[in-house]
Amino acid sequence: MGKRDIKKVGDGEVMVAPMTTPDYIPAMAMAAAIVTDEGGITCHAAINAREMNKPCIVGTEIATSTLHNGDLVEVDANKGIVTKIRAGKRSTSGRRT
Repeated sequence: MGKRDIKKVGDGEVMVAPMTTPDYIPAMAMAAAIVTDEGGITCHAAINAREMNKPCIVGTEIATSTLHNGDLVEVDANKGIVTKIRAGKRSTSGRRT
């Protein structure tokens, strides 16, 4: 997810991004959980997720390369585990829906 994809985050979806900046706040507010490739305990995603009372896992290194639009995932922030339950269906363009 890049900045151009911020408006694509729907209410209750898991937001997956390389990292977050203040531009991501509207998407973070709508998301059920936040997962990032980069970051640590004091990064933007972690601090704002805590303020929003949302589960957040940062520093995965691989979230954006393994999780795609339409995938059904479970985020257990207490254990630091993101589980892909089911892959989304691929459209003819190769994008997951």
